[in-house]
Amino acid sequence: MTSRLLEIYSRIPYCRAFADVGCDHGYIAKAMLEGGKCDRAVVSDVSAKCLMKAEKLLYGYISQGKAVSCVSDGFSNIPPVDCALIAGMGGEEIVKILDSAPFLPEKLVLQPMKNCDKVRVCAVSKGYKIVSDYTFIADGGFYVIISLEKGEDSLSEEEKEFGRTNVEQRPEAFVLWAAKEAEKQRGFASIAGLSEGQRKIFYYKAERLERYVGNRRTDEDT
Repeated sequence: MTSRLLEIYSRIPYCRAFADVGCDHGYIAKAMLEGGKCDRAVVSDVSAKCLMKAEKLLYGYISQGKAVSCVSDGFSNIPPVDCALIAGMGGEEIVKILDSAPFLPEKLVLQPMKNCDKVRVCAVSKGYKIVSDYTFIADGGFYVIISLEKGEDSLSEEEKEFGRTNVEQRPEAFVLWAAKEAEKQRGFASIAGLSEGQRKIFYYKAERLERYVGNRRTDEDT
């Protein structure tokens, strides 16, 4: 597995029944079964053709009745499970899956590729609480992974935008990401032809990010 998938796998809790929604090759489901982190696994994809890759990888487990595959748009055809993973999709697509789900499991692990704030807000509105929510570096890129379980929660504006674990603990990967993003926002602010209002928006975004890297600057420094 890639380092991204290994990090995701490490965040999935032990469970009885596990589902990988939009499973791609099925590597994580295979690791869950091999590692004894679940008793049975469900792999799903909206495309029967794409699902064949996971079915081939998990053939032995499927023949033993320890794994099943199903063509499913989100949770629509997935049998009840107590933990599910949705990874490698855009945040808006994950929100769509959660909104249309006929059931939602006790625990969720989500790895959105963008629009993480929308995913956090949606998950909490569905009755989940944050277990961990942090940025990590893998395969040359920055990623976010959100672990949740059923329960009441509320998010501050900072937690919605950046993730609770990032805000509270400032892990190294998040600090590096914040520094890069702040630099990018200041680069946008220097583009010729911007209005003063547009320029201030970019500076404001940069300053919010820089609070997490201990590099507070003012507009007069630029």
